[in-house]
Amino acid sequence: MTKPSLDGIFKPQSVAVVGASNRPGNIGREIVHNLIEFEFQGPVFPVNPKLRTLHSLKAYPSVDAIPDPVDLAVIVVPKEQVSTVVEACGRKGVKGLVVITAGFREVGGLGIAREEELASLLNRHGMRMVGPNCMGVINTDPTVRLDASFARTLPITGDIGFMTQSGALGEAILSIASRKGIGFSMFVSVGNKTDVSGNDLLLYWENDPATRVILLYLENFGDPRRFTTIARRITRTKPIVAVKAGRTTAGARAVSSHTGSLAGRDMATDLLLTQCGVLRAASVEELFDLAPAFSMQPPPAGPRVGIVTNAGGPGILATDACVGLGLVVESPSPATRERLAPILHPEASLENPIDLLASGTPEMYGAATRAALDDPAFDALIVIFVPPVMTRSEEVARSIANEAAGSPKPVMVCFMGAEEGVPGVAELRSRGLPVYTFPESAANALAALHTYRQWRDRPDGRVIDMPVDHERAARALESAREAGRDWLTGPEAREVASAARLPVAVARTVRSPAEAMAASVEIGFPLVLKRDGPGSEHKSDSGGVRVGIRNAPDLEAAFHDLGGGIEPLVLMEMIEGGRELILGMIIDPMAGPLLMVGTGGTYVELLRDAVWRIHPLTDLDASEMLRTMTGYPILTGYRGEVAVDTRSVESDLLRLSALVSAFPEIVELDINPYIARPGDGMNRIVDIRIRRETRPGPDQPSSRDPS
Repeated sequence: MTKPSLDGIFKPQSVAVVGASNRPGNIGREIVHNLIEFEFQGPVFPVNPKLRTLHSLKAYPSVDAIPDPVDLAVIVVPKEQVSTVVEACGRKGVKGLVVITAGFREVGGLGIAREEELASLLNRHGMRMVGPNCMGVINTDPTVRLDASFARTLPITGDIGFMTQSGALGEAILSIASRKGIGFSMFVSVGNKTDVSGNDLLLYWENDPATRVILLYLENFGDPRRFTTIARRITRTKPIVAVKAGRTTAGARAVSSHTGSLAGRDMATDLLLTQCGVLRAASVEELFDLAPAFSMQPPPAGPRVGIVTNAGGPGILATDACVGLGLVVESPSPATRERLAPILHPEASLENPIDLLASGTPEMYGAATRAALDDPAFDALIVIFVPPVMTRSEEVARSIANEAAGSPKPVMVCFMGAEEGVPGVAELRSRGLPVYTFPESAANALAALHTYRQWRDRPDGRVIDMPVDHERAARALESAREAGRDWLTGPEAREVASAARLPVAVARTVRSPAEAMAASVEIGFPLVLKRDGPGSEHKSDSGGVRVGIRNAPDLEAAFHDLGGGIEPLVLMEMIEGGRELILGMIIDPMAGPLLMVGTGGTYVELLRDAVWRIHPLTDLDASEMLRTMTGYPILTGYRGEVAVDTRSVESDLLRLSALVSAFPEIVELDINPYIARPGDGMNRIVDIRIRRETRPGPDQPSSRDPS
């Protein structure tokens, strides 16, 4: 069922503050104060049975006693009273709630029951709610002017929608943003997300013309798959930048496959954000570096950067940072050098960086900025100014801003050593130019803009419907389930893979020399004989495999060497030539299935050349996965070697993705080695391991549940 709009929360015509107080420092008092000071464009109703007035406003003993309609209620009463107040708001016809009060799910025990009761009341009355356990919401729209928070810093109007899962951090963010001149369209502290989630806010901001950039401080994903779908669509038109806390949280489970050992901590979060075009900031500090760049400047058309400076050292720092971030620093065009030569000092450098020297004047800064922006050799510009004693920084700032005005190319400005509040810095920011203290920060922000441009221009891939013989695979999985096994046997795993039309090498289980001889006639020499039972994951290390068997006597000897007759062995066609890869899948508790391709064979853990994507794969994902492997050139004929059929590998990655879609009970899969060879249809899977999920009990969540 479609939930009501969030307009009742963010665009209310009237606000009641339930739990308002006249005690200095009380949260209820601060919220009423902020609503008035920020000039909310509607009536404010303080609610407290012990008050007659607050801030010259008439107070009411309860929500029911307010004679006028109430769109939004901000609740700041003790936790034991919240449900009663919410029930009263429902009777009153209140559309939105912001519950500041803590003491719910975050404390466990009875708090969980309190929060469940809140959710039930919301559903019953059709209300939307931010919180509980939050610091409030803000909308700077001039027609609304809503500051329903207890933050001490009044926000600046801007075009950034900001969501934080930390109320305490939200207070600091508003303060820092104010000092840096960063403005918000809306600001939301979501608290426990009982109702309104980050995904709800993304959908709301997607169609909000006042919000051009979205910033997120995340501590967890409630529904990561829904987030991926929504964010992937939004980032085509609006940038999303996120800080995700908890990079080093211990959450890795014990795994016994090659695939599991290659999955790094925090990898799923990076994949999730990258695959939907969200730029991940490493820290809140970096978030504030990126925010003004995305808010004030367009993405560059390409990676080529021009640098203007009045000091050699900062110019070198900017150059190194740009190159290290994948940007290109090349010489200006001859026309630009000829244009600037008569204007600059004879000792000035006309290369890139264009060095005006310490004696560079505001006029020289203006001329160099204009020439660089006109130069087709540059897609973007970084202007660095180290304030010398003889030059007024505000005049340099004005000169830069005048020439950069209206430029389709992004301009980043670095005023080294300039503190907040310096006239030149204020001038630049007021003219729509982001200002940084260090060259590296300016380069990093520009690189993020370039990354976003690449994402925005990237074509959408398609999830290809690859055939899977469902009944055939289901029988093999059922066999393992009936036997009470998590890991499938070799024959079962090969059967499942074959059902997905993956190119499994021909193999037969043999229990006697006679069976081995009969199978050798069927398969044909040369052959491989190996152990295939429990504990045989690393056969080459334990001596559990014999390769290059080319005749019957060698086969009989190998059979006895490996203990044939005591345990079943597997006789398999020997695949000669080609390149060894690994394909795999594991389940991440947060993001669901992760698929992987990398350099395979016995050195898989040592080389750790693996590329991951979140399931399901598109055709573009499969292609990019292969091409971003460190060892990809080896597959394409490095130094004159024969190239393998990479298109077949891409198809098999899509077949693997289809198998994972068809059978959610598969929670770990390891194909190593997968031998890629020249010629269509020549690739072969030599070894495959599959682990299925043990059925959870009634109180035990499935490992596929992302929330």
